[in-house]
Amino acid sequence: MPSSVIRFFRYAPDTRELKVTFVSGRLYVYEDVPPEVAAAFRDTRSKGTFFNHEIRDRYVYRDITHDYAG
Repeated sequence: MPSSVIRFFRYAPDTRELKVTFVSGRLYVYEDVPPEVAAAFRDTRSKGTFFNHEIRDRYVYRDITHDYAG
């Protein structure tokens, strides 16, 4: 089911980084996300709800939107 908040995400198990692209176009990297959290995020039907409850405000993050702009 498509999310109304999250456009795309990618998890890198070697660095434990979760990159999340929001429909707003903002791109963030969340650090030290455990593989089981990333797997649960991938498998959940409601990406936005899961993100808000299990990822946002729980992991150190950085805004890398401008690193990928034009």
